[in-house]
This record gives sequence, structure tokens and C-alpha cells, in this order.
Amino acid sequence: MENVSASHSIRHMEYYGMIDSFDNLYQNSCNNHIFHNLMEIVTSPSNILLAYRNIKGNSGSISPGVDNKNIDDLKEITNANFIKIVQTKFSEYRPKPVKRVEIPKPNGKTRPLGIPTIWDRIIQQCLLQVLEPIMEAKFHDKNYGFRPNRSAHHAFAQAVKLAQLSKLTFVVDIDIEGFFDNVNHSKLIKQLWSLGIQDKWLLGVIRAMLKAPIIHKDGRIEHPKKGTPQGGILSPLLANIVLNELDWWISSQWETHPTRHNYDCYHTEKDYWNKGNKYRALRSSKLKEIYVVRYADDFKIFCRKRNDADKIFLATKLWLKERLKLNISLEKSKVVNLKKQKSEFLGFTMKLVRKRNTFVIETHMCSKAMKKVSDNLAKQIKVIQHTPNKEELQKQLVKYNSMVVGVHQYYKKATHISVDCPRINQRIMIIIKNRLDVKKVGQPPSDFVKKNYARSKQLRWINGYPMIPLGFIKHSHTSLPKKGICKYTPEGRILIHKYLTFPIDIINQLMNKNNPNESVEFRDNRVSKYSSQRGRCKITKEFLELPDIYCHRIIPRNLGGKDNFQNLVIIHRDLHSLIHEENRERASPLLKKMRITSSQLEIINQFRKKAKNCELSLNL
Repeated sequence: MENVSASHSIRHMEYYGMIDSFDNLYQNSCNNHIFHNLMEIVTSPSNILLAYRNIKGNSGSISPGVDNKNIDDLKEITNANFIKIVQTKFSEYRPKPVKRVEIPKPNGKTRPLGIPTIWDRIIQQCLLQVLEPIMEAKFHDKNYGFRPNRSAHHAFAQAVKLAQLSKLTFVVDIDIEGFFDNVNHSKLIKQLWSLGIQDKWLLGVIRAMLKAPIIHKDGRIEHPKKGTPQGGILSPLLANIVLNELDWWISSQWETHPTRHNYDCYHTEKDYWNKGNKYRALRSSKLKEIYVVRYADDFKIFCRKRNDADKIFLATKLWLKERLKLNISLEKSKVVNLKKQKSEFLGFTMKLVRKRNTFVIETHMCSKAMKKVSDNLAKQIKVIQHTPNKEELQKQLVKYNSMVVGVHQYYKKATHISVDCPRINQRIMIIIKNRLDVKKVGQPPSDFVKKNYARSKQLRWINGYPMIPLGFIKHSHTSLPKKGICKYTPEGRILIHKYLTFPIDIINQLMNKNNPNESVEFRDNRVSKYSSQRGRCKITKEFLELPDIYCHRIIPRNLGGKDNFQNLVIIHRDLHSLIHEENRERASPLLKKMRITSSQLEIINQFRKKAKNCELSLNL
């Protein structure tokens, strides 16, 4: 088996001892269990602290809501108080208003974004952690949006596979009008109930969240009767729940349609179910061969015949209206013959082109994406042009390079990306030459730039700093997710996660070690620091277990030290006493007891200096 790295979300579940709970939820959901008492798990201290951990690592955690607070305002709250506040909010949940922000779109319109308060985001994260394993057992396999270990690239790969390998040349493109703004609240609650979420307390919390008032920029207050706000932590999962019914309805027309005989056979060597025999049998019937691929509200239905595509287009339009109370955009929705027209999906265009005696898929960046990339890079070049000093220049060049790398990482899945990016690059290079003093030589680039771009003749430097060339890119093949990957089963986690190399019992003991004066930030970072040091003392390098583990603040609190990760270090408890011992005579026995070496004493003295204590020597 190939090497795998640690998954951050699974690592956090390990830290807080929630793996078994989430595994049980997933397994019970697979067995169609009805859940009545989920709020016991939702409001458990471990789940609440895990929510804090996951929110803290989210870049959106610094965005303030209507109360102008973000994650930094919660860091100093003690562990016990933090848990109590969240549990109290759950007991009679009344969400604060959501702040409406308008995000510009490439077409000149804006996308409404709702930013809940930080406390409401904690509440939503607590719910998400418990609902996700249950829903993962219910979601259709071809749903790739906002799910763990699935991505837009996986959805694109499936679409390419159906068009080229399965020769499904007709595509039903359906655009739902304002999907997130038109989700029917009553229908959503009923869908949750039918999927086994029958905890009335939990459903009441979700209903209250959906009804949270929206404060617009002009101060106007809106009380929503439908829709789920984009920007809410729980919103993507709720959107998937709404459209999950659509996935299974389309699937029931062909993929999962019951047959009189069981045609499926399991390939042990390749570890998958072969449905070829079943599909051959279905083709002898009058059923329409159709397959769905969905990423959030962007989905396509692939068909073999034009007549089938026309019928499924009308049927889907009617089904969405009657079942989900959603309308489609007739201007943007259509049936496409991939042999004659292009179809857009997730920022790419796809078309089947003749090559000798067959058709092969040809994919490009879509024109909107090309214009957006070109405009954004041109804007960033103007920022670089007007930087006031060398430090700001380097900062803005790093931003420019990260934008280019982001384009390469996402769009390299297009077969003709090596044509599209150079086309954009022609305009960008003209702007660069007109506005910036670029050179063909400079200081040695970073390892990343050297590895990926050093061979390019387009690499340029400004004041010695490299500018990554947009036009230097080659196609990378699309691939589907590995079979069996699942963060909620032991066998599925092995494929994506490297477990801790020391006993998890020590982490659990460390988590349960409680001091009423410790902040929630300190407790969370203490576990992270112990894990990052592999359980070893920073000074002696010896493996530590309780009660010898001590989390030391490098800069003490009385000198302005914080509980952030960088200010903490795991050391032996006796060494902590040694660092803070002001009396040299009392320090001598500790030095001898622990057999401190000169190199270890050097580190100790560095910490003593930070604590405003004098240096020690081995000659005491």
C-alpha cells in the first residue's frame, strides 16, 4: 500500500476521542437506524471542543458576524465555561441575525453570502460533526460536492468517463434558479425525518437556524421563509440533503433499478462490484439509460440517445417543481450533443471530437474562467507595480505566485490546458513587460519553484524574486476517488490517514486533564503540541507520559505570553520547575537529578531567558 499522510479532520477526531461515536453513527445509518437522541452526542463536551478545534482551523473563523466577534474573542474563555455556554445556547436555541455580504460574480452580478456569528458557527459545527457520518451513509455515490474525500476533480473525472469510455454523448444540463435561496424549509425537515433524523430537539435547532433574520448592508432586516444561507457551516450539508432525493430518483431509473435476477458479481482482485451483466439485461428493456453526476447544485445527466435526453429533461424539470418546489432556468438549461457542442461543468468545457475511427474527449478552461484568471492576475500585477517597499513587493509576489499555482492545480485536469494557459499568458506577459522591471535571472528560487518551474524559459525575476510563469503547465489525468475510502470506517481510514505512532490513551488522558483556569485555546494547543513533538520532551527528547507531561509557556502569561501554539512547548514537569527556579542553589539538585547535559542546559537557559531568569551552569 502506498504511503498516506495524516488527515487533519481524522486526527482531530482522534484527539477528542470521537472516532468510535462517529463510526457507530455511520454504521447505524447504513442499517437504516432511526436516531432519536442525537443531541446527547451533539452537546457532549468532546464534540463541542472538537467543534472549536475544527472552526479554529477554518480561514473563515476570523470573519466577524453582526456582533463583530471572531474566533480570537473565544480563546481566553476557560474550558469549562466554553462548554457550558454552548450547552446553554443549545438548550433554548435562538440564533443571532446573519450578516449579509455581497460577493461579486464574473458576470457582474453578486452572490449573497450569509455570515453567522462565531457562536452560531460553533453551534452549526457541532451539528455538522454528528450529522455528516449519518448522511454519508445515505448519499449517492455520484454526489461529489462538499463531502469528505471528494472534490470537483472527482466529479469532472466521472463526467469525462461517462462521455468518453461509456460513450454517453447526450448531456442534460440543468441550472436550478437560485437554489440556495429557494430551499423549502418544510420539505428539508421532512427529508431529514425520512433519512432517520427524528430527534425533535435537533430538528428544532435546524429550523431556528434556517429562520435566523438576515441583516443587509443598508440595515434592512429580512426574515427568510425559504433558503439556506451560503456561508453557513451547515448549509452545504443541508443542500446535499435536499438534492439527495434527486440523485436517487435519477439513479432509480437505471443504475439502481431492481431486476428479477441478481446480475452483480464481485471482483476480489479489483475490489469492486461489476454491474455490466445487469446493464446488459436492462438494455433489453424499455428503460432509459441515464447517469447523474452532481457537485452541489451543479449537475449533469448523461444519456445514450437524444430522445431519452429530451424526455429526462422534461421529467427532471417537472420533478424538481413538484417534489422540491424548485424552478430551472430555461435559458441556461438544455440538452447538448457532445459531438456537436461544448458543455460546461465546474469551470471546464467538454466536447467529443473525432480522432480516426472514434471520438475522444477534449476539455478546456471555460471562457468565463479564462477571463476571470486574466483579470485577477492583471489586477495583482498593478498592485505589485505600486508596492512602496521591498517587503511589500515580496509579499505581493508571493500572492501572485499562489494565484498562478492555484490556477495550475485546478485546471491542469483539462486536456488542453497547455493551450489555454499560454493564451492567457500572452496578455499577462504584455502587462508585466509594460508595468514591471523584470529580469531573466535572479536569486535561487525555493525548492517548490525549482522543482516545478526551473525548466521554464518563461521564469522571470523582480528584484531577485521569481514570478511563476502561467504558461508553463501540462495536462494531468483526472482520476476517481479510491474505492472504499471513508473517514467513518476503520478500513476506509487506512487508505487516507496515518494513525498516531504513540498510544491514543495518553492523548485522551491529556484531554481529560482539567484545570479550571486553563483556556479552551490552551487545552486544544497542548494536545497539538504533544502530538507534533511525537510525545517527546523538547529538551531531553525522552518520551513522556502523565504525570511527567508539562505544557510550558515560553513567554509566561505575566510577561504577556499567550496560549497560542507557537508559545507552547512540551517538557518534563521537573524541567518546568528548573526553568522557573530563581534560586541557583535549589536548581543544582534538579540539574544533577535529571543528569542535564551541556546541550540540554543551553536550551533550558534559552527558556529561562524568555522567563526573565538568570542563566544556570553545570558548575553550580
